[in-house]
Amino acid sequence: MEILTWSTLSTAEQKTALKRSPLIGDSGLEQSVRAILDAVATRGDAAIQEFNQKFDGFNSAKIGELRMGEAEITAASARVSPELKAAISKAMANIDVFHSAQQFRPIDMETEAGVRCALRSEPIEKVGLYIPGGSAPLISTVMMLALPAKIAGCEQRVLVSPPPINDAIIYAANACGITEIYQVGGAQAIAALAFGTETIPAVDKIFGPGNRYVTEAKRLVSQDGRCTVCIDMPAGPSEVLVIADSDANCEFIAADLLSQAEHGPDSQVILVTDSQAIADGVNDALTRQLAVLPRQDIAATALLSSRTFVVDDMLQAAQVSNQYGPEHLIIQTRFPREVLKNIRAAGSVFLGAYTPESVGDYASGTNHVLPTYGYSRAVSSLSLADFSRRFTVQELSAKGLIGLGQAVMTLASNELLDAHKNAIAVRLASLEK
Repeated sequence: MEILTWSTLSTAEQKTALKRSPLIGDSGLEQSVRAILDAVATRGDAAIQEFNQKFDGFNSAKIGELRMGEAEITAASARVSPELKAAISKAMANIDVFHSAQQFRPIDMETEAGVRCALRSEPIEKVGLYIPGGSAPLISTVMMLALPAKIAGCEQRVLVSPPPINDAIIYAANACGITEIYQVGGAQAIAALAFGTETIPAVDKIFGPGNRYVTEAKRLVSQDGRCTVCIDMPAGPSEVLVIADSDANCEFIAADLLSQAEHGPDSQVILVTDSQAIADGVNDALTRQLAVLPRQDIAATALLSSRTFVVDDMLQAAQVSNQYGPEHLIIQTRFPREVLKNIRAAGSVFLGAYTPESVGDYASGTNHVLPTYGYSRAVSSLSLADFSRRFTVQELSAKGLIGLGQAVMTLASNELLDAHKNAIAVRLASLEK
């Protein structure tokens, strides 16, 4: 990777150096995705079937085959090896424990005498779970989405994935309580979840990472007046930033960088270190490890838009990381928790030499659906709360209204909202009779 010394760069040069992969930008992307959304919104299942054939070479004999039947699910599950089933079971256990601990704790209190306020939470009724397929079928994403949705109590949980769906994805979905599985991927799957078709139900919120087309489709449907659907977050191509000091292991760092670079050519990896020797050593390790990777072409392309920054110290390393706002942040230093004190923006953080990003991707228990593109500066990692909506409740007694009423009327009057003031006044007048 290109090595840059942070302190020698101007502010403008630093900003440019932290830009995401240029492969993300595509002036024709929005137009292409809009055409897909319009086709699905207008022609429903027929459009889905055409796109399945065009993009995935999947040609079902009947429209109804978009939904997987019970027999198909059972057969696919039977083909999954016992070893993989055991790994899925172990990962599910940790994800379940960590997300169950996030259960909402209601608030019910008096803010002043006679004024009772509460905060409640209810599960989102219908959720759509997008599971990427393609060259790297993300079995783990099934667990990261389906288990929290189940724990939260979402009534209808709809899963979509590009056809033909990997057997392990089907098995994991079934193990996590998913009974609605539809064979459709890409922007057309997002459109189906947003607008609904004859076969695929419209949902209230769409979850899941994907490629540029999926990410763009999620953005567009969340702003489309033809539907009312929310999305989880901007979640596109993978990225990782590693903070390392002179004590770090170059082989470990290279392995972590490549674990994200292999996701796709538009992934990006960043190394921030206070050691030139580490910067050089990691480049050497990357060359050796890349040579034996099955997905080396993909990873090599990603590395073209990746770079190393040599900084003055760990405080500056944290500042660079915060400015970038990484999806994944690995802190491989002698005292990682000291560095952590200065971290303000990251989707998920991995501390120490023995905590590769891979554990969070699969089985530590945390969620791997995380904000990318620097959105971690304002957007949180996926959690149980995302599958629910919170709302407030208030109840005033007559005494409470008398105590609060004059302040409300004064504020309303100063905002020139006389009807608001009157809603208080008529009640106070009734109490004087």
